[in-house]
Amino acid sequence: MPVSQNASGTKIWQLRNRNQTLVRWAAYLAGVAVFMWCWQRISEATTWFFVWDAPRIAADIGGRAWPPRWSYMDKLWGPLWDTLNMATLGTLLALVMAVPVAFLAARNTTPSAVFIRPVALFIIVATRSINSLIWALLLVAIVGPGVFAGLMAIALRSIGFCAKLLYEAIEEIDPTQVEAITATGASRWQVMAYGIVPQIMPAFAGISVFRWDINIRESTVLGLVGAGGIGLQLQSSLNTLAWPQVTLILIVILAAVVIGEWVSAKVRGAII
Repeated sequence: MPVSQNASGTKIWQLRNRNQTLVRWAAYLAGVAVFMWCWQRISEATTWFFVWDAPRIAADIGGRAWPPRWSYMDKLWGPLWDTLNMATLGTLLALVMAVPVAFLAARNTTPSAVFIRPVALFIIVATRSINSLIWALLLVAIVGPGVFAGLMAIALRSIGFCAKLLYEAIEEIDPTQVEAITATGASRWQVMAYGIVPQIMPAFAGISVFRWDINIRESTVLGLVGAGGIGLQLQSSLNTLAWPQVTLILIVILAAVVIGEWVSAKVRGAII
């Protein structure tokens, strides 16, 4: 901590010296300048009349959207079931693909840190960097609209998430257990089955449930791009300005997400 003296020779303790203070203030000023520049660009591209008129429009839509059209619920059970299946099967498919990728990416289990591990890490980064909506748009164009496109979009998006967390769990295992089993003359697959897998099973279960919870939320909106599920009903209702139906669909989506969160929390609590 810098120390200075005044005219009388008394020592004055300071958190930072003069140069550190100037650098800190320069960083603050640069941050403010960047923020103001970004705000100016956003302001130039914004039609502020619509922004100021937004409260009136929101109140008008809210008045039309209430009360919900409860009779429309009969048409939502099928799409809701498709949405849950999309999230569940997509998560299972992602886990099947993520497990080998995770073992190939972990430093302590990869067959080759020079050739195979970079490929596995690239798969993890590539699948995580593309949003599920983008995957759904591409897959709808390739395989056509429907639940299958949404299922594959959920699966592809989840591979990187599950594989990243799982390979980090593999790298954090206790090596002494692996060494003990290796010392018995066990093969590579036996070491993996009895020394590594039991240590990562709690993490694997937690990752699976956590991703399933996330996928329920993501699968509710994939129908907006033609990937099936309850989002397709939402898009149809929005296109026809059927606001009471929109309200009911949003309530159903909220209920599904809340129930999924509750189930996920219960399962993770039981595992931990």
